[in-house]
Amino acid sequence: MGYRINARILNIIFSVILCLISLDGLAGQRIAVLDFELKDLTLAPGIPAEVERTASVRAMLEDELVEAGYEVVPVSSQAQQHANAGAGYLFDHSDVAARLAKQAGADYILVGRLHKPSFLFAYLMGHLVSARDSQLIGNYVSEIKGSDKKLTLKGVESLAVKIDKTLKTVKQP
Repeated sequence: MGYRINARILNIIFSVILCLISLDGLAGQRIAVLDFELKDLTLAPGIPAEVERTASVRAMLEDELVEAGYEVVPVSSQAQQHANAGAGYLFDHSDVAARLAKQAGADYILVGRLHKPSFLFAYLMGHLVSARDSQLIGNYVSEIKGSDKKLTLKGVESLAVKIDKTLKTVKQP
């Protein structure tokens, strides 16, 4: 019986050490998440419910990234608007997005879009950019079938997993 207790304690200690090592590997990885842009191609674009859903994605993603152990660095909507030269500009210009990340003190920046080609489904799209060299290091798409909040959160969770997987393979400077 004493052996089982000691084995359990050792197992717990080992698990804690692995978690600390894992978190230490993420230490210093600071990521900024921009407001998501709505690209609505439906016959009734920009309805208030869709605008509201799009506006909620950033906060959901930031929460998921914090839960995964990353430090989320804020970028003001004003700074984003000032850097944005038009619809889709930041999504297509990694160099400008990287400058925003540097100004905020982030290592990476996620530029996102909610692409809605149909009333039945939408895509959460994201570009992960390195602030250090302005390189696009991740290009993500997560499908959302329906407009329910729970389904949107599932899409955000999928996006966060993909970002986490990329950042775990990137070498720190």
